[in-house]
Amino acid sequence: MAGKRGKIFLIGYRATGKSSVGRELARMLGCAFMDLDDEIESRAGATISEIVEKKGWDTFRNLERKALEKAVENKKKMVVACGGGIVLHPELMEKAKKTAVVVWLTAPMDVMKRRIASDSRSATRRPSLTGDDIEKEISKILEQREPLYRQYSHFEIDTFEKGPFQLAREISEAVKYAG
Repeated sequence: MAGKRGKIFLIGYRATGKSSVGRELARMLGCAFMDLDDEIESRAGATISEIVEKKGWDTFRNLERKALEKAVENKKKMVVACGGGIVLHPELMEKAKKTAVVVWLTAPMDVMKRRIASDSRSATRRPSLTGDDIEKEISKILEQREPLYRQYSHFEIDTFEKGPFQLAREISEAVKYAG
C-alpha cells in the first residue's frame, strides 16, 4: 500500500468526498482509517461548530494541528481524511508529504455546494469560514488554499461523477506509483 510510505492522506476543500472515499479506500486496502474531524470532535467532546462558536477558530486550528501531528507520527498503515484547512499547518504538511502519499480531492463548485446543502451534518460539521454565502465562501477560500493543496499533494483526483468505490480504486492504483 502507498509504496514505501504506508499512509495516504486525503486533502481538499469541504465536500470533495474525503471521508466517504477514505473509508472505502481503507476498507479496500485492509488498513486503518482516521477522520481528523471525528478525532477533533472526540477529543473536544463537542462538534466543530460548537468548538468554533465557544472557543474560536484559533482553538479549533490548534486541535486540528494536534490531530494532524498524531496522524503524521502514527506508524500504522492507514488512510487519513483531513479537514479542508489542514494545509494551514505547513510544517506538518511538509512532514506528511514525506511520510505519506497525499492525494488532493477536487470537485466543481456547484457539486461542492450541492453536497454541502444535502449533508444533514453540514451545519454542525462545517461552520462558515467567512460569513459569506456559500458560493462566495468557496471562491474566497479556494483562492487561498488551492496553491497549498497543490504544493502539499502528490497528485489530484477529481471526484465529480464518481462514487467512493470507483475513487478508492483509482487512488489505490495511483498510489502504487507515487510512493
